Amino acid sequence: MRRDLACLANETFDLLLIGGGITGACIARDAAMRGLKVALVEKHDFAGATSAHNSKLIHGGLRYLRNLELGLVRESLRERRIWQRIAPHQVRPLPFLVPLYGAGGKARAVLAAGLTLYDMLSFDRTWLEDPDQRLPRHRWLDKAAALVQEPVLDGPGFEGAFLYYDAQMYSPERLALECLLDAHANGAVVANHVQASSLLMRSGKIEGAAVRDAIGGGGFDVRAKLTVITAGPWADIFLAEALGRPASHKLLRSKGIHVIVPSVTRQDALTVAANGGHFFVLPWRGHSLLGTTDTKFTGAPDEVGVTPEDIAEFLAFINAHLPAAHLSPANVEHFYAGLRPLVDEGSGNTYQASRRAELIDHGREDGVDGLFSAIGGKWTTSRDLAEKVTDAAVAKLGQPARPCATATTRLPGGRTGPFRAFADAQRAKYGAIPSIEHLARLYGALLPQMLGEEPDASAREPIGATGDVAVQVLHAIREEMALTLEDVAMRRTGIGQLGKPPPDAIEACVNIMASELGWTADRRAREIEQLASNYRLVPA
Repeated sequence: MRRDLACLANETFDLLLIGGGITGACIARDAAMRGLKVALVEKHDFAGATSAHNSKLIHGGLRYLRNLELGLVRESLRERRIWQRIAPHQVRPLPFLVPLYGAGGKARAVLAAGLTLYDMLSFDRTWLEDPDQRLPRHRWLDKAAALVQEPVLDGPGFEGAFLYYDAQMYSPERLALECLLDAHANGAVVANHVQASSLLMRSGKIEGAAVRDAIGGGGFDVRAKLTVITAGPWADIFLAEALGRPASHKLLRSKGIHVIVPSVTRQDALTVAANGGHFFVLPWRGHSLLGTTDTKFTGAPDEVGVTPEDIAEFLAFINAHLPAAHLSPANVEHFYAGLRPLVDEGSGNTYQASRRAELIDHGREDGVDGLFSAIGGKWTTSRDLAEKVTDAAVAKLGQPARPCATATTRLPGGRTGPFRAFADAQRAKYGAIPSIEHLARLYGALLPQMLGEEPDASAREPIGATGDVAVQVLHAIREEMALTLEDVAMRRTGIGQLGKPPPDAIEACVNIMASELGWTADRRAREIEQLASNYRLVPA
């Protein structure tokens, strides 16, 4: 996948997508597979914001049952199965325990009924060829059995726990990237670090966008018959600036922080209800991922960050409801904040707000033809949203297109067959690489292509302690449009995803990139400084 700015500047596209998170990536894949001529621009890097800064779950949304959003839950559960099928290397079952403390028989019965309904709505959870991907029904574990499984659940009034299953992503950033790789393979022209600065309008119709290359400098126009805003938390802000007035639909931005600490559980995820809300303890790459907060955010989306107070308050909240965890700020190895772009329905309550998606035709809503927006939604349902957006785009354009095939077509890395057998074959083939399972999860069927890029054994030497190897850096530059150190460390590999890499790992990565891309000493220093910003707390 190469950055072709000349093509962006000189062609006229059926569809221009502004925003390269998971929504834009899924629409690009769907539209390109149907035969549309697609362009996508992203002002920073693909999946660099909300699409990366989340709980890494592909799930039905058990708590949405309380709001009777049965349609959203069913849609999410269907899409969970689809992601398991098309990306088995990235999406796998995750067991959850829901502990009860002094809840009593009525509360236990209500939760049992909710989980039974969840099982009923996920009636297709076993419709997968790989037995390892099939999800069992929920069941109750009494106090003794639950504590054997997860001792950290012990606490005053502990009664036992329900066990149920959802699914987890290994790397949301790479899963989104694979959607773009597939879009590109089907003819889409995509570019990161290209910012849309304004919309091109003639006679009340949008005809594309004026953009600027943040890497090489210089601006140009990208022309398209239909433009779709897929900018996540920035969508309504961009539209207001581009149209010179607020758009008809606004977003409610919800800030959620996540914290990575040493493992708290043995193998299971925890969903702990507390004070009308909940938090997760999620096993992830040998650590525990703690998430998430849910607070209204009114600042500029580019300025979201994690404060010391955020961490202290969140850990205190977890300790109050899971006292055996004994967490303190000293345990924190990494942290990040993301913004959920929720459809603003006027309540102002981010926790209770629906996670539904909405497609807006600004020709009908704002009198500006040739412009759509896709807002709201969640990671799990992004493929389904893309199908709806592409259906609407095809109808709007009035041109023939192939049927949607994204639900049944495996992603490039997903063409592994049953993952366990695939991973065993990779261990047999690349046994000298200790972290081969980690690499198999990241790349799936693309792993031999990545490892074969440099035959020199030194290219397979580890960088840092995350299990990543040197050749990944070269592959990210040559085949995955990585243009900055942050692109490589935070999104193409796992080098920076578990906390700040050691200096020797940063130096090794920078040396490879500088040699490949011709960086000066000043550029090297700027790249290192930008990467370091991912590990700084911000003032309250």
